[in-house]
Amino acid sequence: MGRGPSIEGRKNAEDAKRAKVFTKLIREITVATRAGVPDPSLNPRLRSAVDKALSANMPKDTIERAIKRGSGADGGAAMEELRYEGYGPGGIALIIDCFTDNPTRTVADVRHALTKHGGNLGTSGSVAFQFARVGELVFATGGDEAAEEKVLEAALEAGADDVVNENGESTVVCAPEHFEAVQQALTAAGLNAQHAGVGMRPSNRVPVPEEALEPLLDLLEKLDGLDDVSEVSHNALLPAEAAS
Repeated sequence: MGRGPSIEGRKNAEDAKRAKVFTKLIREITVATRAGVPDPSLNPRLRSAVDKALSANMPKDTIERAIKRGSGADGGAAMEELRYEGYGPGGIALIIDCFTDNPTRTVADVRHALTKHGGNLGTSGSVAFQFARVGELVFATGGDEAAEEKVLEAALEAGADDVVNENGESTVVCAPEHFEAVQQALTAAGLNAQHAGVGMRPSNRVPVPEEALEPLLDLLEKLDGLDDVSEVSHNALLPAEAAS
């Protein structure tokens, strides 16, 4: 009879996953600092990045070092914010946002992941027209009508543009400039989002051909696993079990 993974093995895997999340968050904080000022109270983008880091239980001294690096106080290599566009299996449109100190490495890693999974890298603007930049807050409502109604009422009162219920989640959509106010209002209403941020949302989602679903999911996992990739947006309409 085979033995399952040891406690130590599971802990090492969890530590590795946590370290990867921290790497992405540190880069996000660094770039947000560089794009504005090193004070979260005066830099909304930095404040959002710091909130995400605190939610992931990142130590405050690690956050402070990332802000220091972003301000150039430690003389570290400059981080760049890059966006790649392309197509995945089944013709699914992809926008891949990255933070990197080595663009040559990053584009090679992204291109390799796409090519290996039946996708391809496109030119700037080739798929961006299919997306809009919006604020999103995702709440786990489990398909419960009362929970969905609570989110809807609070969201509309807070000035959100729309609420989309699918796959047991209620997604509140708002203009990027209203994101912070909407988030604060929903939190004050006792609603805690499982994901919140400003990103790219597709104007329409398209079904994924059955033969392309597994390669697409593998590609999304591969891209998410790249240290330089901060976020991947796509227009795939994924089955509930795959999207969860």
